[in-house]
Amino acid sequence: MTQEKTPKQIVELLNKYIIGQDEAKKQVAIALYNRYRRSQLSKTMQQDITPKNILMAGPTGVGKTEIARRLAKIVNAPFVKVEATKFTEVGYVGRNVESMVRDLAEAAVRMEEQEEFERVKATATQKANEQLVKLLVPGIKKENRESSMQQMMQMLSGNFNLDNNQETEEVTDEIRNQRLSVKDQLAQGLLEDRQVTIEVEQTPKANPMGDMMGQMGMDMSSLMGDLLPKKKVKRTLPVSEAREILIQQESKNLVNYDSLYQDAIEKAQQNGIIFIDEIDKITAGDKRNSGQVSREGVQRDILPIVEGSTVSTKYGPVSTDHILFIGAGAFAESKPSDLIPELQGRFPIRVELNALSQEDFVKILKDPANSLLKQYIALMDADRIKLIFTQEAIDKIAQIAYQVNQGTDNIGARRLTTILEKLLEDVLYEGPDMNMGEITITEKYVTEKLDDVITNKDLTKFIL
Repeated sequence: MTQEKTPKQIVELLNKYIIGQDEAKKQVAIALYNRYRRSQLSKTMQQDITPKNILMAGPTGVGKTEIARRLAKIVNAPFVKVEATKFTEVGYVGRNVESMVRDLAEAAVRMEEQEEFERVKATATQKANEQLVKLLVPGIKKENRESSMQQMMQMLSGNFNLDNNQETEEVTDEIRNQRLSVKDQLAQGLLEDRQVTIEVEQTPKANPMGDMMGQMGMDMSSLMGDLLPKKKVKRTLPVSEAREILIQQESKNLVNYDSLYQDAIEKAQQNGIIFIDEIDKITAGDKRNSGQVSREGVQRDILPIVEGSTVSTKYGPVSTDHILFIGAGAFAESKPSDLIPELQGRFPIRVELNALSQEDFVKILKDPANSLLKQYIALMDADRIKLIFTQEAIDKIAQIAYQVNQGTDNIGARRLTTILEKLLEDVLYEGPDMNMGEITITEKYVTEKLDDVITNKDLTKFIL
C-alpha cells in the first residue's frame, strides 16, 4: 500500500461533500489511516492488528451512508452497503449474511477489471480498429473445413472450437489497398457514423438458480461457460459504438483473469469496507416475539463475519479478518447496548451523529461540490436556462425544510430534495418550452409555492 492521505487530509476531502458531523469524520479518518500504519509493520504484527470497526448512531438523512461511501472513494477501496434487515437467521428463507462478503468480492473484481482495462486500453483500441477495418472491407470468403480426424484430436486435447469450420478470407491487392485507405479514414475520425455489423456475445438471461448458487460461492454460469460455447448475435451499429464494444472484447482477451481475481481478493481482504445499515433494526429490545425470525439470531450470524472468518466466493476464499465494518442506525427505538454483547465488542468505536440544524440545511444547499442547488442549476442549463437562487430564497427553503422535519418525521437532508422538487416542478415541466434565458427563484416565489403545503398538515404528511 502506498502512503495514504493523513486523517486531516481525509477530513478535508469529506468536508467537500458532507456538512457537519466533524466527530464522525474524524473517527472514520483515523480508522482508515490506521490501515496504512498497519501496512508499515512486520507481517507477524499485521496479523495481530485488526480493524477498529465503527458504529454510527444518528437520525436518518444526516450523512452516515455518505461518509462511508465517500471514504471508500477517497482511498479507492472496494465498498458495499447492505441493509441488516435483508438478512434472516440461518434456517429461514432469506439472504445469507455471507453474501455481503461475496458482494464485496464482486466490487473488488469490478474495480480491478476497470484498472486492467485502462492499462490495456491502447492495445485493445488498436486491435479493435484493426477489426473494424476488416469488417468495413471484408475479404473474399473461403470455406475451411477440417477433417473429422482433426476435429476428434482437438476434442481429445480440449482445444476443439466450433469456429474452426467457419469461413476464412482471401485478401487481394485491391482489398489490401482499400483497407489501407479505410484505416487512414478511421484514424482521422471520418467514418464514425458508418454502419458496421459485428458479432457480440449474447447477454445471459437471469437465472434464479444461478443466484442461489452464487449465495453459496459457486458460479454456475462460469462452469457451464467452460463446457458450452458462448452464443453470439449480430448487431449493426455506428462505427463509434462498435469500436467501444470491440475494445471491451479485446480488453477481456488481453487481461489475465486468474491474476486479476487474486489481486481483487487481496484488495477486498486488506482494503474492503462493508457498511451495514439499519443495524438497529435487528436488536431484539423489548419486542421479542416467538412468531418472528429471531433478530438476535441474525446478529449471531453476522458475528463470525465481523470477528473474522473465511467465506467462499466464486473467485476464491475471502478472509474477513482485516475488512473494515461500519455499522449504522438511527437507534430511535433502541440503543447500541441492545445489541448482543459479542457484537457490541466488535464495534469498539462509537460515533453519534447530530440532527441537522437550519444553518446546516443552508450549507448543504450551497457548499458541497455536488450540492443540490448546483445539480438543479446544471439540469436547467441543459435547456439553456440560467437558474438563479437568491440568498433569501435559499434561507427560506432551509427554514421550510427544517420546520417540516420538526412537524413530521425527521428525514434529515433528504427533506431538501422533496422540497426542491415541489418548488421547481413548474420550472422543470415548462423549461424545455420556455424561451427565457434566465429564471430567478426569490423568497416570494418560495413562499407562494410552499406556504400552502406547510400550513396544511395533511398535505405536509402526504406531499412532503
